[in-house]
Amino acid sequence: MSLVAGIKRTIREQFGRPGPRLLTVKTAWQLTPNMIRVVFSGPELEAFPEGREGGNCKLLLPDPNETREVFAKRLADGSSLTKRTYTVRSFDAATGELAIDFVAHGDEGPASRWASRAKPGDFLGFAGPSGPKITHFEADYYIIAADPSAIPVAAATLEAMPRDAKGTAIFEVTSPEDRQTLDAPEGIDIHWLVQPDPHVPSTAQEDFIRALDWPDGRVQTCIAGESNVIRSLRSFLHNEKQLPREDVYISGYWKIGLVEDEHQQMKRKEN
Repeated sequence: MSLVAGIKRTIREQFGRPGPRLLTVKTAWQLTPNMIRVVFSGPELEAFPEGREGGNCKLLLPDPNETREVFAKRLADGSSLTKRTYTVRSFDAATGELAIDFVAHGDEGPASRWASRAKPGDFLGFAGPSGPKITHFEADYYIIAADPSAIPVAAATLEAMPRDAKGTAIFEVTSPEDRQTLDAPEGIDIHWLVQPDPHVPSTAQEDFIRALDWPDGRVQTCIAGESNVIRSLRSFLHNEKQLPREDVYISGYWKIGLVEDEHQQMKRKEN
């Protein structure tokens, strides 16, 4: 039995679900000045579920200079590992390649530090993915909004939309050079807002959405980003616009001043 198969069997026996995969980097590059794309490939991606673009996953990060063998053993043993939540940007079943985008902020966080140094042959653990955040497209109008942390889920949602969809997409980025070419329906009006310091609270997305000439008919949303922004927008959509909850995907992906573990703990308390 291979090491990877052993890992999967051990986790499945203990927890009743498939275990994490040990993924290998095929290539990595600077997609924009503040975004890194890492592509994984290899036999560990066999039977990876299709149609999960926009779904979340857990990345389990090796320690600096840790060997693959030592990390694989820790993964199999269920040892405590550094874990971060990310989004499946794309999966190509024909080539067996999985892409994940990382916000590039140097050594500020363990995932960014790992991605900034990623090269072919590097590795990490992968658990998931969940299903996509938007599973039905039945609206007359769509509102998409994201800061850099949520561009992958917003981009995947735009790609999955019917080609005759209409709506507005608002992306808040760190610099004009961080704008990306997105595969969006022609009827989606895309706006890029520049916020040079993401650690300073910004109301730009909310101001933009509040100023919209609110459309008639059914509205669906895909909105994610910093928790304070999300909290205010959620109140606006539910309380002022009274959108049905089933038509609103809105989620805080991070919070200024908190690392992910602290943010997840805060979200659990709120729920």
